[in-house]
Amino acid sequence: MNRFEGHGVLITGAGRGIGAAVAHRLAAEGAHVLITDIDVASAEKVAGEIREQGAVARAFFCDVGDRAAVEAAVAHAVEEFGRLDVLVNNAYACHPDADLFEDEDDEAWARDLDLSLTGAYRCCKAALPHLVASGRGAVVNIGSVNGVQDFGNHAYSAAKAGLISLTRTLAGHAGPRGVRVNLVAPGTVRTRAWSERGRNPDAVRELYPLGRVGEPADIAAAVAFLASRDAAWVTGAVLPVDGGITAVNTGFRRTAP
Repeated sequence: MNRFEGHGVLITGAGRGIGAAVAHRLAAEGAHVLITDIDVASAEKVAGEIREQGAVARAFFCDVGDRAAVEAAVAHAVEEFGRLDVLVNNAYACHPDADLFEDEDDEAWARDLDLSLTGAYRCCKAALPHLVASGRGAVVNIGSVNGVQDFGNHAYSAAKAGLISLTRTLAGHAGPRGVRVNLVAPGTVRTRAWSERGRNPDAVRELYPLGRVGEPADIAAAVAFLASRDAAWVTGAVLPVDGGITAVNTGFRRTAP
């Protein structure tokens, strides 16, 4: 399939994990992809991998906490590709919870909200005129099951819940202008973020009705659907890609008398 032939795409936080998988998936379907990240070396590595497959990819620095950096990234995408059709807001921050809520650090809380929620706001604001001009614009936000249920991480969860609300309100605003806005809510996904914290995501696989944790490619497939014309009549949607964990309490079912 080449559902994104000739599409210009910008993905934030795409130097690794879910963002990198999304970049590979959309590029494989014909997209011209701008891979943005604060870690430019990682972004360059992903872009190089995609170019080796014969697709078009560029890397660019973007700190979603900096409005000027966001605007520069959007402008660069339009300059490189001649248009911007798809924005994928994947960048985030997530600090560990304090043992007691009252001991939460205000600066860490503010950073999680700024990068995970306000960062997406900045990107949407900068990209929207170009998405409108494309005539087929789409925004896909990467949320989390944390925005729907309690899985810990107070600030991150609040930010992802806010991102769900932003998705819906922006869908209502942008829909009449021809731009669709949707959100993918992943459950536990096997990324480097787990190993960096010394944790094994497979430790929770039995909590999932489908018996495994997610892979970045699972999320990328959902993003590709929502960004494509296959989802032409879908906007304001929250799509759980979570192995069923928000639908079925497997742990309770297994232990209940």
